[in-house]
Formats: sequence, C-alpha cells, structure tokens
Amino acid sequence: MPRRSDFRITGRSVAALRGGERDAVFWDRELAGFGVRVHATGRKVYVVQSRGPAGLTRLSLGPHGDLFPQEARRRAREIIDRIKRGLDPVPAPPAPELTVAGLAERYLRLHVAAHCRASSARLYRLELERNVLPALGAKPAAAVSREEVAALHHRLRATPYSANRAIKILARMFRQAETWELLPPGGNPCRGVRLYRERSRDRFLTAEEYRRLGRALGAAAAGGALWPAAVAAIRLLLLTGCRKGEILTLRWDDVDLTARELRLRDAKAGPRMVPLTPPARRVLAAIPRADGNPWVIRGRKPGSHMTDLSYHWAQVAARAGLDGVRIHDIRHSFASRALALGESLTMIGRLLGHARAGTTARYAHLQRDAEKAAARRVGDSIAAQILPPGAA
Repeated sequence: MPRRSDFRITGRSVAALRGGERDAVFWDRELAGFGVRVHATGRKVYVVQSRGPAGLTRLSLGPHGDLFPQEARRRAREIIDRIKRGLDPVPAPPAPELTVAGLAERYLRLHVAAHCRASSARLYRLELERNVLPALGAKPAAAVSREEVAALHHRLRATPYSANRAIKILARMFRQAETWELLPPGGNPCRGVRLYRERSRDRFLTAEEYRRLGRALGAAAAGGALWPAAVAAIRLLLLTGCRKGEILTLRWDDVDLTARELRLRDAKAGPRMVPLTPPARRVLAAIPRADGNPWVIRGRKPGSHMTDLSYHWAQVAARAGLDGVRIHDIRHSFASRALALGESLTMIGRLLGHARAGTTARYAHLQRDAEKAAARRVGDSIAAQILPPGAA
C-alpha cells in the first residue's frame, strides 16, 4: 500500500501539480489507494491500487480533465471494494440483449447447420428472412408474446403452408434457446398457436399423362430443345421415385450397375439403396461421362452438376399439357402407381426412402381405392358364376 500522505485530491490541488524529471504519484490522504500520477510531460492520470485475495492490483481510472476528482474518487472507492472482495476490479459490461434476429442466426449456425441437410438449412434461412425477421427480428427474444406470434401467423394466412412452416421453425428455434438456457423454460410463445388447415397438393399422373410426358421428353431430346442432362434427370425421377436433390447430386461412384442399385449417401432420411430397373439402367447407360466430372447429371460449367430443374420441367410440362403439375408430383405418381400395382404402404415407404411410416400414410386413401377396385373385380368374377344371367 502507498505510504500515508498529507495530500488531498481536489480540483484545485491537482491543477497545481507540475511535472518533474520523472513520473510521480500523489496519494490521497482520505482514501487509501487513490492517487493521481503526474507524468514528466505534465499529463495527469487518476490511478487506484489495492490488495485483495489475488494480490496487488493497479489500474488507471482516466486522465484529469476527462474525469473530475469527485467522479474519480467515487470510482476508486468502488474498485477498491471489489478488489478486497476478490471480484474483478471493473464488472464486465452486461451482455447485449438477445434479439430474435440474434437467436435466429445462432440457431442456423450452431443447430441447423450441424443437424440438417444443406437444402433444409437454406429453406430455414429463407423462411426466417422472408417472413419472421421482418416482423420480429429486432424484438428481444424474451419479450416475444404469444399474441405477436399469432398476429404474424394471421398476416401470412393467404399462404397457409408457408404460415404454418414459419411458426414451426420459430417454435423449434425457441425450444432450442431453452435447451441452451438462453431463455427460461416453458415460455415458448409459439405454444398454443393453432396452425391452419393445409389443403393437400398431391397430384398424380394418369396413364395418358405419362404417355404424353414420355412423348414430350422424346421430342425435347431429339430436337435439342432441352439440355440432355435435364431430360435424363427427369426420366430418372420418373423411373426411380427419388427426390429431385438425390438425382441432381448423384455421383457416378453412387451408381452400381453390377448390383443394380444406386447408393445414396446423403439422402434426406439417411443413406439408402435404390433398386435400378432395366429402364433406369438404360437411361444411365445413355448418359455420356465427362472427364473430370464426377456428377451423373452434369451442369454446363466444367466439373459441376445441375442445381435446378424448374425451367426444364416447365418446358416439358407445357409440351405435355400438364397444367399445374409440379416436378415433385412425379414422386407422388410413383407411389400412386405402386399402390395400383398392389404394393403395400410399407414397401412404398421403403422405395421412397421414408424414415417414418406416417409420411407414407398420406397415400392410404389411394390404397383404399385399390382395395375397393380389387374387391369389385373379385366380386364380379364370383357373381358371374353364382347369380342368374343378368343379375350380376
């Protein structure tokens, strides 16, 4: 500790101090450990030192002129008290309040990027940036109310599917914040918000539409109207029931013609095998390989793969007269045709790579239709033999 001093730090006494040949510290007689350092240049800085459990601590408070003696004394008293109690001399500034935008960025970076596929991560970010953050981004996450979430959901009511997806993502984000202990448990503002009823968007191709689509693809390939790789991609989607991303990111290393299967390493529900039928193998055999390009559906740039089929599908669908048919409806149609041929929902789930039986259950109504048709055929056959002519 500095030795006892007769000097008292006041505005007048500090102003009267002059610099010498070297720096000197003048300690206050009333508050031990509070002083003013006078540099040889004449610059004066308030300082404080004290001893605590961790030993001697010294630090500067600020220059005279920027800091008045009364304020310097008050700060010194607080710092000395903290040092003696073993605390940090200066308390850390409070953490900035977590906003919804800050939570969203953390959620996308630490959770979604680690646990979701890249395509899902892009979808989450797009939904948050387009619908959630403009309304709630600047608001403190802990202050978001159920009423505000319900109001956001209501504003998006024109697109029920998008409205529901925004609330689902927001609910997951708040649940994760509770797991991270960033928010108190049980305060998820999305709880109790009733989701809109979503109209099924499934569309199934008929036999005639399949024929028209086949002719349109043939004409596009023969006339060079479409990029050949796009035609091959659409044909593989039709023949395998795979997801669009699974075909567009298919590598030649994933194709095993000997075992007659595709080995999808990055499928949505995890790695899986897709059986290759003879027609699918013929489509693959007709695709030329490019040196140095590992992708089956190659892009226009060397070494790349196609990333989107929207334009090409729109051209083919228009040629085939398939108004309102989305490219994902190809996958639904694959399931529909499998049911019509007598395959079970369990088998269809395996063919489509569904992780949960509930996902395949959306086709249950088609199975009932197939069962009714089968019952009718069996009943008509028996009726022809047991009922009088004309009674059937």
